[in-house]
This record gives sequence, C-alpha cells and structure tokens, in this order.
Amino acid sequence: MEAEQTATQATAPVDFDVLIVGAGISGIGMAARMEMKAKSHSYAIIERRENLGGTWDLFRYPGIRSDSDMHTLGFDFEPWRHEKSIADAPSILEYLNRIADERGIREKIRFGHKVISADFREAEARWHLEMELDDGSRTHLTANFLYLGSGYYDYDEPYDPGFQLGAFKGQVLHPQFWPEDLDYTGKKVVVIGSGATAVTIVPSMADKAAHVTMLQRTPTWMISRPAKDGMANAIRKVLPERLAYKITRFKNIRMQDFTFKVARNKPEKAKANLFKGLEKELGPDFDREAFTPPYNPWDQRLCLVPDGDMFEAMNSGKASITTGHIEAFEENGIRLKSGELIEADVIITATGLKMAIAGKIDVSVNGSPVDFSKRFYYKGCMFSNLPNFAVVFGYLNASWTLRADINSDYICRVLNTMRTKGIDTVTPVLTPAMEAGIEEDDIYDFSSGYIQRAKAIQPKNGAQYPWRLNQEYVADRKLMAKDPVDDGILAFTRAGANATRPEEQLEAAE
Repeated sequence: MEAEQTATQATAPVDFDVLIVGAGISGIGMAARMEMKAKSHSYAIIERRENLGGTWDLFRYPGIRSDSDMHTLGFDFEPWRHEKSIADAPSILEYLNRIADERGIREKIRFGHKVISADFREAEARWHLEMELDDGSRTHLTANFLYLGSGYYDYDEPYDPGFQLGAFKGQVLHPQFWPEDLDYTGKKVVVIGSGATAVTIVPSMADKAAHVTMLQRTPTWMISRPAKDGMANAIRKVLPERLAYKITRFKNIRMQDFTFKVARNKPEKAKANLFKGLEKELGPDFDREAFTPPYNPWDQRLCLVPDGDMFEAMNSGKASITTGHIEAFEENGIRLKSGELIEADVIITATGLKMAIAGKIDVSVNGSPVDFSKRFYYKGCMFSNLPNFAVVFGYLNASWTLRADINSDYICRVLNTMRTKGIDTVTPVLTPAMEAGIEEDDIYDFSSGYIQRAKAIQPKNGAQYPWRLNQEYVADRKLMAKDPVDDGILAFTRAGANATRPEEQLEAAE
C-alpha cells in the first residue's frame, strides 16, 4: 500500500514548478524575473507575514531607512523614482508593492504561511513543504524547485547579549519588536549599540526625547552623505527614466566598488578621509576617540549618516555618544565600569541580529537533514550536492539587491535549461575527490559581531570560483551572465531514469 502511495505521488503533477520562500526584496525580485524570463514555469511565493516587504515590513522603529542607495538597492529592471536615494521604509514598501501589483505578482503570494520543513524526494524530483498557518493548522505543497528569499537573520529572536535588566524600572525594548504605542516624549533614552540601527534611531528620537545617548562599547566608522542624489535627480529631468536610472546605478556601483577597494588596500588613506568628513560635521575639536574603531574601514560595514542627521542631533545637544562597558543596570539607568551612571527612562538594546540559515527551515533530502555547514556554496546561490535549491545572501560590501538580481537571473537560465533538456533535477556536483582539492576561504571577511557569532553554521566557501560566495559584484555579474549554465559541474538528470545520485554517477564514470 505504501509503495502504491509513493508511486502515485511520483506521477502526480507538482503544485508549482517553483516555490519562492519570502516576499521581501529577494522573493519579489525572483518572481518579477520569472515573469520576464521564465514565464512558462508556474510559481508561488510563500510568506509567513500578512504583508510583503520582509525586513521593511518587520522593523517599525523610528526613522527606519536603507543604509544603501536605492539606485543599487532597487532592482536593475525597475527604476527608483523617489527624490531621496537614501529611502525610508514606507518608500521602499511602496516600491515593492507597486512592482507586485503592476507585474501580477501579488495574487501569487500566499500570506500567513510559515514554512516548517522542506524535503526533496529524489524519486519524485520534487520538494515537499510543510507549512503552518496563522491558526496553527498545517498545510502541504510540492514544487520541483525551491528558491529561498528568506533573508539572513532570525525573525523570531534577536541576538541576546545576556544583559541582566531586572533592576531597571523603566522600559526596555529591542528594535526588532518595536511597540506601536511607545511614547518617549520628554524621556531620557539610551540606545545600546553603535551599528546602523542605533545610528538611525538616535537622531530620529532626539526631536521628542529629553535626550538620547548612544552607548557604545566599540565605535563604528561613520560617513555622512546627502539623502538625495543630486546627479540622479538632475539627469532624470533630461533623460528617459530608464536610461537615467541605468547611468546612476552604474555610477553608484563603481563608486561602491572603488571606495571598498581603497579602504581595504589603503586603510590609512580611508581613515584620513573619514576623519575629514567627521571634522566637517562636528568641528575640529570633536572627540576622535568616540569615532575611532579598533578595526580598519570596511572590516565592518560603514555606518551611513544621511544628511548628517546624527551629527546635527549631537551639535544641538539633543544626543550624545558615550563609550564604555556596562557594569550593571540600576533602577534609573546604566552603571558603567568607569563608575559613570547614564540615567534612562527607556533603554533600547540595538545590539544586533541573530543569523539564521535557510530561514530556519528544516531542509532535508529523502528525509536526511541537510547540514549546510558541510556544503560549499556554488556560484553564490546554490550548494554542493543539493538538488533544485537556491538562495540569496546579499553583499556585505554593497547593496543586497545586487546579488538578488544576478542570482534570480541565473536561476531563470537554469530553469529554462532544465525545460529545454526535458529534465527535472539539477545538482551542483562535488565529489569527495574534487572537494579534497578545494582550498577553503573565510566565507565573510568581515569582523562584525553577528557574522563572527554565526560562523559555525555557515556553508563552506572555496578560495576559487565557482565554489564560493564572492564579495565582488562587478566580477560576479559578468561570470553569472556569461558562463554557460551547462558547465560540467551542474548535473542534469531525470527522476526514475537514474538509479544513483548525480555525484555517485560522476564518480562511477571516472
């Protein structure tokens, strides 16, 4: 009876050719690309929340905005039309919603579906996804190909540094779970952290709060730039919209690449330029120690300060930065190891995110769990010996969407090649003999805390392409667009036509 049921499942049509997990930037981007380049394939987007937008719908803290310009955080196929290129969350959500509506994507999103597990059954060449609905019930879908646009961090649980907050009598909150009714008017606010979230929150709360203190254990490199891209807005007035967008995007990509390489190759020159910018914003007598990290620029992401809003809040006396280590939380504030007490009515723990792999989905093949830490990245979007599966992990040194664009385009090429060949399984094959010859590399050459804490669960990274997750978009874009899909590494097979797994076939052939 069980054999009959399995045979029936194997011959029954899949629910969808492709299931996309996540309706944020990565998921919407893949859906839009399929509408353009893989129209013969059916798809659906699975989204656990009630709205699309991902990160931009989840986070609701004051001032939430992009820390990349929208001419590169926007998609290559859809111009950014707003005047500000450093955009707030509502503007980004408007952009994504417009794309979803204009391109017929919204009706293909299944909201309120949380993917619990995904099992690829090789005999059927399909993924079986188990999902939990908002009412706690379960449902099931199948697909030939699985594309994860679920981001890189844990939506349910932020990083917990282990603070003992019991003695504090005020309000404590994390930016990931911002209350809608928070009233901080006239209150003393302390934001613990010095990353992009803290640098956004501090000036945004300074207008209503009595005072906002950014308490940092370690400084972060900061750079100010206009929220509006003057060149972009000027050329958009005289050139066709798409051409103007293309020119601005090219300019910003090249500037990002140039700035990053200068910082890595000539760190002292980069430091001098950053200090020059800080002096312009804060005056010649600014506290250099508060703005001098113990690492070089771009060993972690730079903190963007649009229109110098953080520095303006400091100059007005409404905000300040204190550097120190926490000794204890007391009834009315935070005691530092130096003995200083920072009074607070509200404490915001902007202490970082907790990274997650594959959206915390239990991924398996034929019922055997997939350990991503034992698999190599393939071209920054697939994994060794894992069939019909792709992900998006954006760039650390540039905009997230740049990777989402090239990955979605590449996977559409893979899907079309599968259709042309009449096959249903594609696998980046890495035999033990091949793996033995791969030189491993640091997957993320960044010292950021959230990255270092999660290294044990990260996939492997080779020193040479294609078994790596590169951090160089300009090179990646050329390789992903021009290298043939059928490269001798991707194995194209048919369910039922092969008795062994693709990597075993290759070993036998050798």
